[in-house]
Amino acid sequence: MDGALLRVPIFPLAGALLFPGSQLPLHIFEPRYRAMVRDALASDKLIAMIQPRPGPDDDTTPALFDIGCIGRIDACEELEDGRYNIVLEGLSRFRIAREARVETPYRQVDADRSGFEGGEDVLGIVQRAEIEREARAYADSLGYAVNWESVGKLDDEMLVNGIAQIAPLDVSSKQALLEAADLPVRADLLVQFMQFQRMAPGGADGPETLQ
Repeated sequence: MDGALLRVPIFPLAGALLFPGSQLPLHIFEPRYRAMVRDALASDKLIAMIQPRPGPDDDTTPALFDIGCIGRIDACEELEDGRYNIVLEGLSRFRIAREARVETPYRQVDADRSGFEGGEDVLGIVQRAEIEREARAYADSLGYAVNWESVGKLDDEMLVNGIAQIAPLDVSSKQALLEAADLPVRADLLVQFMQFQRMAPGGADGPETLQ
């Protein structure tokens, strides 16, 4: 295998985003992914999150988006019935170089982490204010109760990536946020997606859908 690549097990899960520096709690119940967690715990604790491309719900090997994020198991609770509650801490984004031929019940890929270093990780004052303002309107439209005092204390990266993780956006929008070149670009996209969803017909702030 190319020395620049890293072989990692993958957990394809639609709507689940992991960013470098962020955390993602997961409940692991399928036998193949229980095996993946056991194997990861016995080695380097690495698991890569990636979204499957939209397709049939019964497809056991769905096509994958090209870009995901490698995480390390930061906390793990094994339940009596063999399920796991784990927390992944994001390490680095990656691009799939190729899918590996393996005998494990879970899929593995050779991950290329090059090209994802650097980029702006802070927002300007105006952009920070804009995303906080839109996040309030978006949360209100969904009926979410939010401790805005605590939100205001988050750094820019935690704020933007946290909203991107929990916002009920479609798979393609989530993927665009993950693939954004840097934090300001991601913040701009996030504002656009929240505004669109909030103002769309049938949305909380938009006109009612015609019957």
